[in-house]
This record gives sequence, structure tokens and C-alpha cells, in this order.
Amino acid sequence: MLGRKRKLGRMIDEMTKGEKLTLTEKIEDKDLLLYLGLTDDANPLYIQHDYASQTSFKKPLVPTIMLTGIITSAVSKYLPGPGSHIHKQEIHFLKPVYHYGTVELFFEVIEVVRSTNTITIKVEGKNEDEELVIQGELLVSPPERLEKMDGKALENF
Repeated sequence: MLGRKRKLGRMIDEMTKGEKLTLTEKIEDKDLLLYLGLTDDANPLYIQHDYASQTSFKKPLVPTIMLTGIITSAVSKYLPGPGSHIHKQEIHFLKPVYHYGTVELFFEVIEVVRSTNTITIKVEGKNEDEELVIQGELLVSPPERLEKMDGKALENF
């Protein structure tokens, strides 16, 4: 992975208002265990079925920060893609997402501002019952056009 050239995402002049992206993510045990192991988050609402069953949620939840990670990785991977940077995000979690649930995420570019090299992306997420569970906006800078390196190399880490 390191040392290989990476293709950058689309530059601001390649972006247009109205562009859309749809992604579907099924939340599996392996995803939750990786997140919980990485963050050392032992919230019983996320991992203990017996505890969660006694709450108003009735079953374990997917951590909202994990859902945020899925959203931000879509920006880094697809819209606008590698080299982009999120400046601001406002995400509302309208309903919980449960273990083994599916989230379909809809992204739409709602504004392109070439003078500041920023785009605004609206995001919505629906669960397997077609209920709106996530709603938000992100302010993103697409990758910048780079000058030729002419044989010079920079360190990756």
C-alpha cells in the first residue's frame, strides 16, 4: 500500500451540483468488534444483549461514531474521493441502528463553491424498514491539483 501512487478523487472543477451516490452497509459482528476493539469502548448498550433488552432500545445499538465513520469513508473513497478533506459535519441520528441492521446512505452534492474549493454534501440514511435514521450535511474540500514532483519524493509517514 505504501509507496504506490494513488489516484486522487475529483477536483472542484470536476464536481457539479446534483451529483449523487448511494451505498448500502450491513452492520456485522466483525465490524462492531473491530470498532469496539480499536476504541476500547465497552458501553453495555453496544455489546450486552441482556442489558440493552432492559432499555427503551430493547437491543444493542450500533455506535453513532461508527456510522459517522462509514459516512466519512464514503467521502474519502467516492465523493469526491481520495485527497478530499471534511471541514465540518453536522449529522443527526434520528433513530437507532441496531446490530445486524442495514443502512442505505444517500449522498447528494447540494453546493459547489469553486472560490473556496468546497462542496456541501447532504446525507440521508434509511434502515431496512425504509425509516429515515440519519440526516446531515458535510462541508468538504475536494483534492487539490498538485504540481509535478520532477523526481522529488515526499515521505508517506
